[in-house]
Amino acid sequence: MKTITIVADDKVGLLADISYVLAKSKINIESICVEVIAGKAVILMGLTDAEKGKLVIEAAGYTVENLDAVVIKLKDQTGEVTKITTTLTKEGVDVKKVDILAKDKGNSIVAIEVDKHKRASAILKPYLVSNEIEY
Repeated sequence: MKTITIVADDKVGLLADISYVLAKSKINIESICVEVIAGKAVILMGLTDAEKGKLVIEAAGYTVENLDAVVIKLKDQTGEVTKITTTLTKEGVDVKKVDILAKDKGNSIVAIEVDKHKRASAILKPYLVSNEIEY
């Protein structure tokens, strides 16, 4: 199962809208995790067809992060991104891109695109937004 990450303004009915678009396209949600920080909903979904799911969700006007991103939750403090990227580098994982998706007073949700997704997910398991979703 491959996951997608959707970042949207948090609003009533957001999940209803997204799940409707997926159901209409016959794409099943196999796992889901939602985190709201600073008015932004960060939704991780395991889908039966992540590629098609990405297309239909984007067509509905939502932003979908790269399918190869590892999404983590960090303390919003100096040096946290450095600690993570240095750890990945030492473990032979090439970091391609880092996006801060949302922040509040104490936490940041960060998407990290890497060349070795499974390895990065294992290394960063304590930081994953959802440890229940299989990457």
